[in-house]
Amino acid sequence: MKKFILLCLAMFLILPHMAFAEKQVKAGFIYVGPVGDAGWTYAHDQGRLEMEKLSFVEPSTYIESVPEGAESARVITGLVRKGANLVFTTSFGYMDATLDVAKRYKDVVFMHCSGFKSAENVGNYFGRMYEPRYLSGIVAGKMTKSNVIGYVAAFPIPEVIRGINAFTLGVRSVNPKAEVKVVWTQTWFDPGVEGDAADSLLDVGADVLAMHQDAPATLQAAEKRGAYVVGYNSDMRTFAPNAFLTAPVWNWGALYTKIAAQVADGTWKSESIWSGMKEGLVELAPMSSKIPADVQKLVADKTAAIKSGKLHPFAGPIKNQQGKETVAAGATHNDGELLGMNYFVEGVQGTIPK
Repeated sequence: MKKFILLCLAMFLILPHMAFAEKQVKAGFIYVGPVGDAGWTYAHDQGRLEMEKLSFVEPSTYIESVPEGAESARVITGLVRKGANLVFTTSFGYMDATLDVAKRYKDVVFMHCSGFKSAENVGNYFGRMYEPRYLSGIVAGKMTKSNVIGYVAAFPIPEVIRGINAFTLGVRSVNPKAEVKVVWTQTWFDPGVEGDAADSLLDVGADVLAMHQDAPATLQAAEKRGAYVVGYNSDMRTFAPNAFLTAPVWNWGALYTKIAAQVADGTWKSESIWSGMKEGLVELAPMSSKIPADVQKLVADKTAAIKSGKLHPFAGPIKNQQGKETVAAGATHNDGELLGMNYFVEGVQGTIPK
């Protein structure tokens, strides 16, 4: 009887700790570019390092410059075979490969960035980058003197189109005369191509540049030519100390730490995450002192309005390039329309390649 009582007491003391024991997380990351790009991949890697500060996260693994498409499946599989129980695939083109690998490794959690497909052990995630894009457009619209703003854009997919439109809506909200000229590069990371595209926009009178690219080449072109520039992905002001105004930036650590904690405590479930400024996933980098105080205050007020839900960058009335109303006054583009956006708003100069 005494032994039975002691056994019960031991179980009483041990079981609660067993129930709440944290699973060790070993994460693997697939990157589309080099960690040193100072942009998209760099921002993801900063999030990885933030996640590693958690006590239950083991040293993680990353593989950089992995081509998108079917070939990436081999690399993803390699991470799992090396012991990863949480895998982040951080570019749109990895979507189908992620799903294919996940079918074979049901006990591993996979998170795909910017995609729309999911499975029992596959979730997807992205950020409402259009929110700080809109704010950066306000800055650009206030700072241009020529009313010609250049935009160096990667690929004509909804993510990029949505960003151009949000930026332009911000520009036109404070400067209806300004136009946003778009040049496509058909690459995420190619400093030479990006720099040439930036120069072509400066050649036609742009005095402010913006970008959806991974390299700092656009900033460097603006710095060299005496123009202003709005960066992207991370705070790249060191590449253009005189030209830099601000940048819509990612804070992946806010999300990666949350996902790792869910995997560790067993509460992770497949979902589609689309977080914004309110959740801290995206934000606007500190503004340059070159931006007048009244403009900085306006941006701060608009930031607060977005976080509170009082302001939506895609609230109507909105017209397309042809002047046709796409969103009526009092209405707003819903998430489905935003995620599939395939048209340019009024104020954008350029076409969307098929």
